Amino acid sequence: MVRDPKYDILFDPIKIGPKTSRNRFFQTSHCAGPGSERPGTQAHFRAMKAEGGWGVVFTEYCSIHPEADEYPYTSARLWDEGDVINLRYMCDMAHKYDSLVGVQLWYSGIHAPCLESREVGRAPTGLVSNMFPSRTTYGSEMDENDIKAVINMYVLAAKRAEQAGFDLLEVSGGDSTVPIQFLEPRYNHRTDKYGGSLENRARFYVELMTALKRELGDRCAITTRFEVDTLHGSHGIEAKEDGIRFMELMHREGICDLWSVKIGDYEEWGEDAGVSRFRKTGWMTPFIKDAKSVVGNIPVVANGRFTSPDDMVNIIRSGVADIIGAARPSIADPFLPNKIAEGRPEDIRECIGCNMCVSKFNQGGQLQCTQNQTAMEEYRRGWHPEKFEKATDPCSVLVVGAGPAGLECARVLGERGYTVHLREAEAEVGGHWKWVSKLPRLNEWSRVITYRQLQISKMKNVEVHLNVGKMTADDILQYGADRVVIATGSHWRTDGLGPEGHVPIPGADASLPYIFTPEQIVTGKPIVGDRVLILDAEGHFLGITFAEMMADMGKKVTYVTNLSEIADYGVFTLEVQNNKRMLNEKGIATLRNHWIDKIEPGKVTLGYMYRHSADLTGPNTGNVPRRLNPGTVEIEVDSVILLTSRQSDSELYRELKARKSEWKQNDIEAVFQIGDCKAPMQALQAMFEGHRLAREFDSPHPEYPLPWIRERQVWGHETFPKMGDARPKVEVD
Repeated sequence: MVRDPKYDILFDPIKIGPKTSRNRFFQTSHCAGPGSERPGTQAHFRAMKAEGGWGVVFTEYCSIHPEADEYPYTSARLWDEGDVINLRYMCDMAHKYDSLVGVQLWYSGIHAPCLESREVGRAPTGLVSNMFPSRTTYGSEMDENDIKAVINMYVLAAKRAEQAGFDLLEVSGGDSTVPIQFLEPRYNHRTDKYGGSLENRARFYVELMTALKRELGDRCAITTRFEVDTLHGSHGIEAKEDGIRFMELMHREGICDLWSVKIGDYEEWGEDAGVSRFRKTGWMTPFIKDAKSVVGNIPVVANGRFTSPDDMVNIIRSGVADIIGAARPSIADPFLPNKIAEGRPEDIRECIGCNMCVSKFNQGGQLQCTQNQTAMEEYRRGWHPEKFEKATDPCSVLVVGAGPAGLECARVLGERGYTVHLREAEAEVGGHWKWVSKLPRLNEWSRVITYRQLQISKMKNVEVHLNVGKMTADDILQYGADRVVIATGSHWRTDGLGPEGHVPIPGADASLPYIFTPEQIVTGKPIVGDRVLILDAEGHFLGITFAEMMADMGKKVTYVTNLSEIADYGVFTLEVQNNKRMLNEKGIATLRNHWIDKIEPGKVTLGYMYRHSADLTGPNTGNVPRRLNPGTVEIEVDSVILLTSRQSDSELYRELKARKSEWKQNDIEAVFQIGDCKAPMQALQAMFEGHRLAREFDSPHPEYPLPWIRERQVWGHETFPKMGDARPKVEVD
């Protein structure tokens, strides 16, 4: 197919200092988890984006010195020659596709946990970290010799970066790193020439960029990712005040070859990596437009979770920016630029803005993606997002259930050449995801369904049968498929059984008119009265979404959770602050660390999680008096919505397994289960299950994952051995 000429501007080469990018697609620095310790994973993950058409690809944040040790979080590192060797592989891989490679140089001062190095970071002022105060993380206040030493650390790390092959050397002037700690009044309490006026507070940043430009600027592009507004008012950096003035000051010095502009800071990273629940595409555009107006012909990168080529063209033609930056869209679809170039933008696998990628990193793991199950699997499993090994002996496959797992499994099986019948009991594909994506703020999540619908519709070897009702074991045995995949999902429990005690809640019975599960809400069971209590033990998006939904219906809502944080998983997805703002703005009462003791008509009894449950009076307890019903509270309510736990709909699979003796006579080779049918799980894991099974469908035992490459040090070895077959040594059905 031919590219639409209106998108040609996206493929113009653009000069960045002494380097030239082949197009305007720029994968901004973003966390992923491999760092320098897993060079294969790092290289193949980033190089996949280079292959997919991104003109510039970056590392995650890269520590320049052990004083900026981010452990237990995984950053890249440029501490020594070993890091040079490991990161050189990434540069070499990306250069094969004519992409430029960038590294973000990072020194976090008062925020460095240093749990591995046990060193102490230096900072403008000796303040306690507002990110890690409980770890007693402080910065050592710099004198002028310290300032020179830290700048020298940057220069030495930059020289190591050049040795590794990096083309762009980006100073992190965001996320509360040292350059912006000097700029922000809340961090900089100095009274010498590095404190006070903007010019003084900017001095460190200017001297740092000058040193890098002097030492490496003729060979590498010297760039910065700058927080033009930290969203902390006059205590921080405001775009209309110090943010734009600083950019003007820096521009006059002629020491920056490119500006990658962002907002927010380390505390509210979610204002930069905004979730689609609260931030729509291009939310940072006004800030970026103001920034572009003061830097002349120096390229400016615009981030904003752009997935539409029309939006991208508009950003450039309207003068907002020169380059389209992306982190999450490049994860969801590494081949986004190539698909535009090839005239098939409809095939773009658009980011849904769920921030599950960020959440996995924030939990100490490696990035995962709801839309792209191959992310971070390029090296260790050899998966490619656009290429599928054709089956050597394709058979016919019946996939029962067209939720996220079933859709993904059918799609990949189809790509591999299998004949697939995907059968869905209801009139639409999507399973539970079709109603989830219709809830408040979640409409972009429907892309999970629409992308797979479109791809499957192009395959002649995949048939989708809708509105077929629930299939029985007899139906399946007589269907005529060689293999069967059961993807029948799960449902929310109706009896309130959850993580606290793993027993039903007394009085909980969703057959009663005033008690509800999420499925009953979305299928129209009428809410009773005006006082609604929501018990949220999941702690992700659903409970808080129903709280907002009920408030918007005019109900008086009480949100109760057994967790210590409101919608606890929002800490990892960067939406906890905006969740709290929403609750406050809509007048939703909240109770944390509570569980329901009993539900009665018109009343719920709640118990505090840490109440005394026994007589503590005695010689070893300091004579603590026994209290009657300590920590118990009664709330008058009309309706109760229970999100306590889910239960797999696995009866069909279990019956088929029990009737295995009938498989052979019906020409069935194997039956598999995937996703929530196996165990309730997050959607991205359910889809991974479907994807992996389909990728490995012709392995000896597809129900067990094939070995993957584990990157680790092995005593006495210099190579990374492949993991042995870790499957249990038992007979497999």
